[in-house]
Amino acid sequence: MEDRMGLAEYMVIAKGNGWSVLHDGAANNHYATKEAAFESAVAAASLALREGHEVHVSVPGRDAGNRTALGAKE
Repeated sequence: MEDRMGLAEYMVIAKGNGWSVLHDGAANNHYATKEAAFESAVAAASLALREGHEVHVSVPGRDAGNRTALGAKE
């Protein structure tokens, strides 16, 4: 019998003038930069990985949000 864990998905999304991480249908946190949101998502994903979950992390490119590489206001 194979024991399978769930999928943990973390998606960095533009939210208002900043960024958030969408996970389990909620995007409650606010980050000033896409990079900060990414770092938060990776930290959470690392914990999920240690628990045996399959992990997906996605981050939009420059075309999302305010159109800068790191997502910071210019």
